[in-house]
Amino acid sequence: MIQDTPEGTILTVHVQPNAGRTEYVGMHGDALKFRVASPPVAGAANEALCRFLAHLFSVSKGKVTVCSGHGGRRKRVKLQGVSAQKVREVLNTRGGSLGGS
Repeated sequence: MIQDTPEGTILTVHVQPNAGRTEYVGMHGDALKFRVASPPVAGAANEALCRFLAHLFSVSKGKVTVCSGHGGRRKRVKLQGVSAQKVREVLNTRGGSLGGS
């Protein structure tokens, strides 16, 4: 679910569009679950997810890209310049323990 690469970290995420607000909510099977307030139309939910992750990890929006799963709920998202350790630290402070995964 959180994979270190030389360029940054790749996250496996499950996205729930049309939520009341955009937020990280914990685990969904073997993926990180995020709710996004945007609908799954014309890439709006993907854009909302990327904006949220950029803000959450203090990087520019251009450093967050959806690598796969553009049209589905399950996605792989790359955070350029962010370590897996930082991802774990940030998400652990938002609830939902990630342990050492």
